[in-house]
Amino acid sequence: MEYNTQKTQLHMPEYGRIIQQLVERCKELPTKEERNEMAMAIIDFMGQRNPQLRDEENYKHKLWDHLFILANHDLDVDSPYPFPTMEQLAEKPKRMEYPKLQGDFKFYGKSILQLIEKAIELETGDEKEALIEVIANNMKKSYNVYNKEHVTDDVIFRHLKELSENRLDLTGIDSLEKSKIYYTSNNNNRNNNNNNRNSGNNNKNQPNKRRHNNNHKNRK
Repeated sequence: MEYNTQKTQLHMPEYGRIIQQLVERCKELPTKEERNEMAMAIIDFMGQRNPQLRDEENYKHKLWDHLFILANHDLDVDSPYPFPTMEQLAEKPKRMEYPKLQGDFKFYGKSILQLIEKAIELETGDEKEALIEVIANNMKKSYNVYNKEHVTDDVIFRHLKELSENRLDLTGIDSLEKSKIYYTSNNNNRNNNNNNRNSGNNNKNQPNKRRHNNNHKNRK
């Protein structure tokens, strides 16, 4: 019986033992032409075993890199791509820099900062004023959700001015009542629609009452 500890080490276990054995067999072939032919066949087989790689960019290049890794960097074939060195594979990826939000205003989120930049780019006019009011309203919602307390409009105006580096200023507006009126009107419309539906249902029930009264009179 042959144990796994006695077999060749799997350099990339996701490809399995069969492909590893094929690579070892390719390395033992006497001529370069035979090795090239078998290497191409192994690349096709690797692509069939990992079809998800075909959705990635330059997937053929990745398969050739994987073939060289499976061969433990010891394979004499003609590759259409340069083989990676051991130093390149051992190199650690660069540290990813996460976006930095403005100090104590992290709860506003990155989307608010993007909207602020968009508003700054717009020319002065109704569109810019409408976008600024939308930003202020969303800032107020985010503040209330995160801090779980009511915030006054002047605080939002001050935060908006600081986040925009004094380029957006709502201090000339008394409050954000426009958005509240909008939501109130919507709620009133919904209530009116519900009342109309209820009144319609009551009207539907009235003929049934009349039939009941008429039947009662006939019985008498």
